[in-house]
Amino acid sequence: AGWWVTACGLTHPTKARHYRAGSIVSWLLAHTTKSRKSIVLGERDDRSYSCVMKNTIRLDKRELILAKGSQVMTRRGYHGTGVLEIVQAAGIPKGSFYHYFASKEDFALQALTFTYQPRLERYAQALSNPALSPRARILAYYGELLAHFSQQERLEYHCFIGSLSFEMSELLPAIGEQVEAILQQSVLILQRCLEEAQAAGELAADEDCANLAAFIANAWQGVLTRLKVGSRTEPVSAFVKRLELLLSA
Repeated sequence: AGWWVTACGLTHPTKARHYRAGSIVSWLLAHTTKSRKSIVLGERDDRSYSCVMKNTIRLDKRELILAKGSQVMTRRGYHGTGVLEIVQAAGIPKGSFYHYFASKEDFALQALTFTYQPRLERYAQALSNPALSPRARILAYYGELLAHFSQQERLEYHCFIGSLSFEMSELLPAIGEQVEAILQQSVLILQRCLEEAQAAGELAADEDCANLAAFIANAWQGVLTRLKVGSRTEPVSAFVKRLELLLSA
């Protein structure tokens, strides 16, 4: 079962957001004649076809490095992860790393976008589900996470954005700025849903939705920290219980 947590947490498998080499190759073959020259977008010679295929492979290798390297950096931290550990995890030569990334810092910045932009998009989808009322969307989302955590025999939690923010925000301002931007996007998504709840009469008319969204998001970051340290679900339970009261009209 795959799950994801706004800007930080368990990951649901990415759905059609990052194209893999296999999917692109299949698309090309499906739209290519036997002569391999007439692609759906128009006539292409063998040289153009070869260029497309090379770019496809290049894109796939970059995503492989980002996916595997971010996993290593999540567990070992920024300082505990070198380029060698990243390329070993991806199964590529060390020299290949610098075809895609100028430095380890550049890798970390790109990995943040690679990891969290799809999660933010899915978060926005969950909180705009027309089948549920705005309040129900928020409560259902966190309630399902509580159920998932509770079913785990051994709760183990790792957070890429949390690890980077704690370790590197002051030392590398660019990372701190990107972490803040991602977290703020998450707050804005929640704020829009809260404003919908207010318009529907599910929240008090004088509720400050911006402040409430920031409070909920900050509280959730605290829950995630407690999960990483204590490996117990009580912080999640307490959060959901208080959230239900906060979202009462």
